[in-house]
Formats: sequence, C-alpha cells, structure tokens
Amino acid sequence: MTSPKKRLLTGDRPTGRLHIGHYVGSLENRVRLQDEYDSFIEIADIQALTTHFKRPELISESIMQVAMDNLSVGLDPNKVTIFLQSQIPSIAEMTIFYSMLVTMNVLRQNPTVKSEAANYGYEDMTYGFFGYPVSQAADITFCGAHLVPVGEDQAPHIELCRKLVRRFNDLYAQDDPFLVEPKMLIGDFPRLPGLDGNAKMGKSLGNAIYLSDSEEDLRSKVMTAVTDPSRIHKTDPGHPDICVVATYHSVFSKDQYEDICDRCKAGTIGCVACKKELFSNLNTLLTPFREKRAYYESHLDEVRDIIAAGNDRANQIGDETSRRMKEAMHLVPHLANED
Repeated sequence: MTSPKKRLLTGDRPTGRLHIGHYVGSLENRVRLQDEYDSFIEIADIQALTTHFKRPELISESIMQVAMDNLSVGLDPNKVTIFLQSQIPSIAEMTIFYSMLVTMNVLRQNPTVKSEAANYGYEDMTYGFFGYPVSQAADITFCGAHLVPVGEDQAPHIELCRKLVRRFNDLYAQDDPFLVEPKMLIGDFPRLPGLDGNAKMGKSLGNAIYLSDSEEDLRSKVMTAVTDPSRIHKTDPGHPDICVVATYHSVFSKDQYEDICDRCKAGTIGCVACKKELFSNLNTLLTPFREKRAYYESHLDEVRDIIAAGNDRANQIGDETSRRMKEAMHLVPHLANED
C-alpha cells in the first residue's frame, strides 16, 4: 500500500493510437521518470466518454492500442502501474466527494473546458464534460500522486486539483491532511503542430504521425508535410520559422537543427532533402518502438494481464483513500446494535 518513492500519475484517453506529439509532450517524461517515481499510468476510458459517448466501441478498441503504445516506448510493466479508469470505483466515489467542494462558476471559467467545448462545437455541455476536471482531480489523488506530467493545456485542471485537495484537508482533515497536493511537470516541447500546419496534432484531424506507423507510412507522411509556401525553388531563401518540417527538426534533429535552418535560409538545401533528413531521424526513433510493439501485438494476453494487475493495485490503494475520505467526512455509518 505504501511506497518508498513519491508517486506520479499521468495517462491517456483511449480514442485512438498515440502519436509523436504525445511522445514529446508526456510519454518521454514517463519513461525518464519511471525509475525515480512509483508511476501510475491511467487509460482514461471514462474521461473519453465525455467527447466520445456516442462511439463507445472506439474507446473499447483503443484500450489495448494505448496500452501497447505506452509499453512500446519503454515503460517497464515491472516498474509502472498501468490501469483502466472505469475499473477503479474509488475514482468515481472521490469525484462525487470533490463535486461538493467546487462551484459551477469555477468550472465555467476553466479556460481548457471552454476551449475544448468550442473545438467540439458544444453549445450545451453534458454534465460529464463540464465537470471532467473534477474527475481528473480524483484520478490524480486516489493514489496520492505527487507529480503529474501534462501538456500545458491541462495546467488549469492541475491547479483546480490542488485547490480541491487544500479545501478537503482544511475542512475535514486538519489534524491529518492525508490528501497529497500534486505538482505538475510540463514537457520541454508540450505541443507539436500537425503535418498540415494546424497548430495541434490530433487523432481526429488526420494530421498525425503515430508511434505505431510503419516505415512506409512514416515516409509518406513526412514527404507530404507542409513547408514554407513561398519557397518555389530549391535555391529560394527559406523561412524555417514558418515551416512545419523545421519545427519537427527542432525536436527530433536537435544536433542538426541550426545547420538545417542556415542551409534553408541560404537556399542550399531543398524541401525534399530536408524532409528526407527528418524521415531518417524519426525512423531511428520509431524503429525500436515498432519492434517492442510487435512483441506485445503477438502477446496480447500479456498486455491484458499487465492491465489487470494494474487494476488490482490501483483498487487496493484507491479503496483505502476513499475509506479515509469517507471517515473524515463522517460518511461511515454507525450501524452497530446498541441494545
């Protein structure tokens, strides 16, 4: 139940395979920190319902894909706890408890909720969508997570979680403030643009390079990426600051980035050659991921066992946290016969 290490929690919504934006935004940090922290990796299927409640089959089909994506990039199932949100009842209980401590106005002013509602065209939000930052607070605190690696758009949710923890501890657990107030860790490059120049690389936008893409798919996608639209000929001076390929080089070709930009500006490297260099570097990154994924794709029962074991451990810890919250809130009934 206890761990000598501090705990970390992060996760993914199972609405499709994960892409390289997820890798630089969060997965890379998960792998780096798995020896330092007792890491919990949540497959957030309940949260996925907030936007995909009409497509539960997609969520169900994506659970194994997301688990394999996490395992393929180097997460060790002997070091991390991978679990399925819907299988942890304490998270649902804690969500209800926290909902008593936050006002509608606070949720209404959450910038990420407002932005995502606009992206999905929601004029009238469902209760689940409107309140999912409260559910996220339960995700984080059921296991006592000290650190939460997130994208920058999730920062308002973490701040709400911190406020809920403080409010709970102040109201109900002043003598023993057992809920942990988490810190957030934002990746060095939290948001990667899409291949089409869209500010966001997204599963639903058709502009992503997936961690599971084959070498052939990767090559095809990189070669269609948007570059400087004003550059017609190889010898034309380029503007890497407005080029998607140059942005990718800044992340995946760090040692070559300045040289590539200099050659682009001087017109001594064409867009095709620039894309070929990017493909080579991305392929070097993804090749070991593909190899590890191929193992798990041929051992699906092992993946299911990893998730089942993660669920068991998460439930042990979550049940204890929920029990302590109920006790602190005087929700433990006194049913003993006093006769």
